[in-house]
Amino acid sequence: LNIQARRKLVPAHAFADPSDDYHRFCMEFPFDETPDQLRAIDDVMADLGQPYPMDRLICGDVGYGKTEVAMRAAFKVVLDKKQVAVLVPTTILAQQHLQTFQERFREYPVSIDMVNRFRTSREQKATLDKLKQGEVDIIIGTHGVLSENIKYKNLSLVIVDEEHRFGVRQKEKLKKIKENIDYLAL
Repeated sequence: LNIQARRKLVPAHAFADPSDDYHRFCMEFPFDETPDQLRAIDDVMADLGQPYPMDRLICGDVGYGKTEVAMRAAFKVVLDKKQVAVLVPTTILAQQHLQTFQERFREYPVSIDMVNRFRTSREQKATLDKLKQGEVDIIIGTHGVLSENIKYKNLSLVIVDEEHRFGVRQKEKLKKIKENIDYLAL
């Protein structure tokens, strides 16, 4: 309750209206959006345009298109030169998301990387150094993205996939990283 109260008082970055790049990104989605998916996208975009932190939960069955909602939010954030952290419960899902995000963003100058146990210590250190310098736009990982050792240059959005698989303490820890970050749970 205390964290939520503080978040309501802290100003957050109000993201710019969608650009031509954003509209082109949306048009490249290879499927037809459902009315519910479009409503969720519109709600998230409206939240990101507000001067206070977003706290939104997107619910839907497998195949609903929640990841596309998250990727559009991430794209909008990255367009404003901010960073995105994607938290997932398993290393396999982190690898899948890395591939999905890289494929979807392949036409754009967006740096996407991952931290999880599939990476060597040297690879992870290099990734975290780039993240701290702002050279990684989107970081995907398991509990490691909650680590106090991870430093972000300009974190603005946290996306939690399969949020029901994380405990309250873990989710609250994310919101404590930076009180004015936007939070999107799937």
